[in-house]
Amino acid sequence: MPPRADCIADSAGGLTFDVTETGEPGDALLVLRRREGTEEVSLPLSPAADGRLRAALPSGVALPEGRWDAYAQVAGGEPRRLTPGVNDLRSLVDRMPSGSLGHVAVRIPYATKHGNLTVRSWLRAPHAEAGELLIEKDELTVRGRVFGTALGPDAHAELRHRHPAGSVVRAEVRAEQARFALTLPYGALAPGIWDLWLRSAGETGPRVRIARLLDDVADKKGIFAYPAVELETEHGPVQAGPYYTRDNDLSVAVTAAG
Repeated sequence: MPPRADCIADSAGGLTFDVTETGEPGDALLVLRRREGTEEVSLPLSPAADGRLRAALPSGVALPEGRWDAYAQVAGGEPRRLTPGVNDLRSLVDRMPSGSLGHVAVRIPYATKHGNLTVRSWLRAPHAEAGELLIEKDELTVRGRVFGTALGPDAHAELRHRHPAGSVVRAEVRAEQARFALTLPYGALAPGIWDLWLRSAGETGPRVRIARLLDDVADKKGIFAYPAVELETEHGPVQAGPYYTRDNDLSVAVTAAG
């Protein structure tokens, strides 16, 4: 039976792993392997209560953005895939980082479709967090907050068509300190996928992807569902609506009606 790990998240972005005893002698490690590359992070597993082994991933340990598969490894043997136990992610709900470090780090453990434990990590510098979405008959209003950057007088939003030769539609931003609101007119959008970006300092500043990361949901695409509206545009009748991508970034899907 594969070893199991319970996870506890803290509000600073750290994770604690409590792993069931492997039953093998020797020093043990918790190994995180980045699925998109060859990087590994190894954490020592130390004896804890109830015969378990504990490893800590502090918020200060860098974990580049991606999906990190979790393993237990004993005395240099072959790593064994960990299965998820209980994930205590209460501290991630309504989390509000200070942004003083210039970036936002998010780590969310979750169960894969094969029943294994993986940690989804984001590292955004700066970051634009999407909050409330207001859907009306011909437009979408997004409210949010920025971290690691300031909203200047030239701040605006961009909707960028995902096709390499696609166009860019600009939208005004209403700013109040670190909070922003922007309204996106569906009528200006041709069929396709449009990604939302914030230009916090105008054309000369950073282009910041708008995303929703500061909660306990690792994959919002299949959970956060929003209605599409039908409207007439210069491109003909379309259906348009927002959705979160596989990376929890905010986009708008526009499809030709019929």
